[in-house]
Amino acid sequence: MTLEIKKVLIPIDFSDYSKSALRYAINFAKCFKAEMHLIYVVEPVIYPPDFSMGQIAIPSVNAEWDERAKDELSKLAKEEIPNDVKSKTIIKTGKPFLEIIETAAEEDIDLIIISTHGHSGVEHILFGSTAEKVVRKAPCPVLTLREPVKGFKFKEELKKEQERKN
Repeated sequence: MTLEIKKVLIPIDFSDYSKSALRYAINFAKCFKAEMHLIYVVEPVIYPPDFSMGQIAIPSVNAEWDERAKDELSKLAKEEIPNDVKSKTIIKTGKPFLEIIETAAEEDIDLIIISTHGHSGVEHILFGSTAEKVVRKAPCPVLTLREPVKGFKFKEELKKEQERKN
């Protein structure tokens, strides 16, 4: 049996955690010569105008967020991903864990690399973890990363170490 990883999905929420996962995934993708798929999920903005009507979504606000997210994700990909690594950016609207799982199935993803934010206590009980839900329901293996990533240093950290030695 040979391990073939051709497509890697990296959920991005623009936190430092997800950016670290992206940097880790770049090296991973290089090793396997895999294509990277970056996904950002815009959660719909819902405003309760009054309690008798319930909640309604405002499409113009959501469209503006989609456009901004598209620009930011493209910018992040250009800044971080080297030209020799094939990549694709995907913007979805909905619940993050559901959209990540559906995209993994639609794009025939071989591996999802996702950061955990390390929530604990009440926050975890109330909201759960997107990473946890993805792990439970994904159609492919999921690699979760928690800060700091053991045995992995970024360029910035290496520079700081060099400066301390000099």
